[in-house]
Amino acid sequence: MIRSFVLRWLINFLGLWAAATLLTGISYGNQMSVLIVAALIFSIVNALIRPLIVVLALPAILITMGFFMLVINAFMLYLVTLLYPAFHVTSFWLALLAVAIVWVVNYLLTDVMEHAA
Repeated sequence: MIRSFVLRWLINFLGLWAAATLLTGISYGNQMSVLIVAALIFSIVNALIRPLIVVLALPAILITMGFFMLVINAFMLYLVTLLYPAFHVTSFWLALLAVAIVWVVNYLLTDVMEHAA
């Protein structure tokens, strides 16, 4: 369980780094330590708060055929900016783009790790 969380943290770090590199509205002061802490907070928020939000938003998720999950994930990233001001996403729309990038990185790295095991 701890190994899985650390792996998720690492993958989230790489996803956030890719998003911050590709998008100009994400700032972390060019300090990797800020990005590492932001990824840790993002992983904790996704592990603890996201499941509750998903249950509460289940009707919206079903009506939009899952698209609302992207909105929930963007909210989780935006929540990180509220909890950790050193990491900042300038708008919710930018958070939507950022979580799309994080999702792609998560998908690719998880797929690579599954094939490597």
